[in-house]
Amino acid sequence: MTSTLTKAIMFFYPIFSKFMDKRTFLYAACGGGNLVLSWILFFMFYQFLFTKDNLEFSQFTLSAYTASAMLCFIISFSIGFLLMKYVVFTESELKGRIQLFRYGVSSLVSSIVSWTLLKFFIDILGIFPSISNVIASCLVVIVSYILQKKYTFK
Repeated sequence: MTSTLTKAIMFFYPIFSKFMDKRTFLYAACGGGNLVLSWILFFMFYQFLFTKDNLEFSQFTLSAYTASAMLCFIISFSIGFLLMKYVVFTESELKGRIQLFRYGVSSLVSSIVSWTLLKFFIDILGIFPSISNVIASCLVVIVSYILQKKYTFK
């Protein structure tokens, strides 16, 4: 499965080979696909699952965009780790559990930064949540790549 996926992605590499190395291209393709999936899921969760309504609990209220971001994190974390481990950083000699732990740490850092930006864009600037999610995640991509390359799969 991963071999087929890698071959399909690498089919497009010659177009980008002048601009980036293979690993960066694989990271961009896998990460970009996972990112677009998370944008679609966020929109669907926010619009249709939570219908833009906050979730009221006895002790606190969870905003619809926070709940949507949490669900997206769970899904994109799982898919992202598998893609990074088996498609992008295949030469890493670290044990899978160590990679998973490190991926979790770097994903948590990226998610906290993303959620903070999300709150800023929505609550302070008044930007629509789905648009805010796209802007925040685009800003976090660079931090995420550095964490994955230098820490998680080094």
